[in-house]
Amino acid sequence: MDAALELLHDTISSPWVYLALFAIAVVDGFFPVVPSETAVITAGVFAATGQPDLPLVIGVAALGALVGDHVSYAIGRHGGARLLDRVPRDGRRRAAVDRARRGIAVRGGLILTVARYVPGGRTAVTLTMGATRFPRRRFLAFDALAAATWGAYSASVGYLGGLAFERDPLRGLLFGLGLALTVTLVVEVVRWVRGRRAARIRAARVLTGDPSSTAGVNRGPFLTPPPGAR
Repeated sequence: MDAALELLHDTISSPWVYLALFAIAVVDGFFPVVPSETAVITAGVFAATGQPDLPLVIGVAALGALVGDHVSYAIGRHGGARLLDRVPRDGRRRAAVDRARRGIAVRGGLILTVARYVPGGRTAVTLTMGATRFPRRRFLAFDALAAATWGAYSASVGYLGGLAFERDPLRGLLFGLGLALTVTLVVEVVRWVRGRRAARIRAARVLTGDPSSTAGVNRGPFLTPPPGAR
């Protein structure tokens, strides 16, 4: 175990680690099998010892995430839009597409920012934003904020673990990964609770004959408002 930790430390301390972090974050943006959070948190843990440099870890991780998200957006814009256009004009699938368009048009920035902290969820959101032709400049602005905060958060979580267990990097890494997992679970629980609450409200409106009961659909924090709402 000591030999493995020493090898990991030597690898993380190499100048090439910045290029590796950038590449991992890029690929994770459109192929969510690559564990970018784990890589950034690991780099943050060892940054507590002085190498690698924490600001550089945050910078390259954020830049890689920004590039990866734009790759996903481009895939959705050039491929997904045609698929959406082929959806029949009537039926549930078309209604779902229309609700997604309205939700992203109204709360696209919030959706994108929150989704960056949900592995896999961010890829689905960026693909959908591209497919629904969310304005590219607005996407860049919101995604830059999301990527910067995500990079700072992931690296800082690892850094805190490295400081707390300065002489035991393995425990520091486990602490950082556990903290990140806890935050992700909290986000998911909040989404689930809000979804259940909105479902109960809609059900009550249906029973009382309220016509607004079918005007929107809930997606946790990605709440789609009724048509015309701004």
